[in-house]
Amino acid sequence: MNSQRKSAVLTGLLFIAATSSALVGDGILGSRLNAPDYLTAISVDHSRLILSVIFKFIAAATSAGIAMSLYPVLRSRGEGLALGAVCFRLVEGVFYIIAALSLLALLPMSQEYAKAGAALAPQFQIAASVVKEVGLWSGFTLGVLAFCLGASMYYFVLLRSRLVPRWLSLWGLVALAMLLTMVLLGAFGGTPMPSGARLALAFPIFVQEIVLALWLIARGFDPSVDRAGSFS
Repeated sequence: MNSQRKSAVLTGLLFIAATSSALVGDGILGSRLNAPDYLTAISVDHSRLILSVIFKFIAAATSAGIAMSLYPVLRSRGEGLALGAVCFRLVEGVFYIIAALSLLALLPMSQEYAKAGAALAPQFQIAASVVKEVGLWSGFTLGVLAFCLGASMYYFVLLRSRLVPRWLSLWGLVALAMLLTMVLLGAFGGTPMPSGARLALAFPIFVQEIVLALWLIARGFDPSVDRAGSFS
């Protein structure tokens, strides 16, 4: 197996690991953080929160690893964009770590909340709301923005170099535009976006990344493309 084939398999595995760990990390908590008594629930059963944080750390590491594994293959075809993809996806990973740490900070806060009397409870609730908001902006808005920028860079290089089928790269670029629309409307739209609309805008990139991952593992990069490439 040559180095380019190894990079393709590694990238595919990282796509699957990043997507699945992010979904599992969110799924473990579900809507518990939106419940009125979420601090009490965390203090009683904190194992779910800790497990969610672990998966979010895995998602952060594997997300950054995708662009890093692609860089050796893409740099001869667009070094600036390939390097930019690495940088933005590293930034994405940092924001995901901040979001995970914000989530983890709710654990001691919930324990103190459980000990506090009714007079101090509102103070803990306000502090927890601030921590949740930091996590939301880091993990959702800023992290996903960095993802969209980084991913669009390597999809553009893949599109121009034709290392994977053009329809697959175009699908990625269109899906990223849809995800970016969701994030911007959610952050600056003024009114909450219906969950169905959020799902409709986010689902295409989820499917595309799984399809791309399976393609890279099964088929790899197109061997007919000249290694040196012509795009710079």
